Amino acid sequence: MIDISSEMQEQYSVDGYIRIPNGVDAESLGQLAVELRDLMAKLNPNSDPLEFRSTYKRAFTQVTNLWQKSDMVRDFVFRKDLAEIASKIMGFSRVRLYHDQALFKEAGGGATPWHVDQVYWPLDTTNTCTFWIPLQKTPSEMGTLSFARGSHLKTEGREMVISDASETFFSQYVQDSGFEESADEFELGDISIHSGWTVHHAGPNLTDQTREVMTIIYMAADTQLLQSPSKTQYVDRDAFTPDVQPGESIDTSLNPILYVKS
Repeated sequence: MIDISSEMQEQYSVDGYIRIPNGVDAESLGQLAVELRDLMAKLNPNSDPLEFRSTYKRAFTQVTNLWQKSDMVRDFVFRKDLAEIASKIMGFSRVRLYHDQALFKEAGGGATPWHVDQVYWPLDTTNTCTFWIPLQKTPSEMGTLSFARGSHLKTEGREMVISDASETFFSQYVQDSGFEESADEFELGDISIHSGWTVHHAGPNLTDQTREVMTIIYMAADTQLLQSPSKTQYVDRDAFTPDVQPGESIDTSLNPILYVKS
């Protein structure tokens, strides 16, 4: 089990993200990669060539709730050690699954525009975090994540979905606000963790290898559905928190509690 120190908790609280070296064993990631490649080949929603896709679809191929489609993926997503890290990093004794997703950026794939994740999520909380787990060594030229340190504490641009417009707005906003931009690279086994409101982006994949990443999104166990979700957030509500009404606690079969502090 990775020891999460008070210094690491403070770093996450201040910066809105943290990279944890050697957070997952290489053997588990190798097995997961084999399983995900098969699933992504079957479920890939991007059939058009890169040059005919939107900015969003050029950035990555995305498939969600993979834990429902594979026992191996379910075992990985439900790992108690990972959920415990999420609990400690966020400072909550109980955490739930929001959803998982694989993000594969194929060779030649475009940059992921600057954005915030939680614009899509109908969650009445700031207590969310995404585990971004590369399935191979990931240098910058493959399209690693970069974060604007401390941007999760600001509210500008939170209504903007991933687009050319979000790239234009946030690139200028990050510059004008003087946010320091991270530039991490990842060894196999490293985990990147970021808050739902942390401004971030990823570069294009300039290599001839697909950048394969698995993500798990956690939330505090007492999270409720927003009182007035946007149209975009209702799409996510139906996919990831079905039948929950505004103001209700999110307690569905798709959102199990994955860790409780003993």
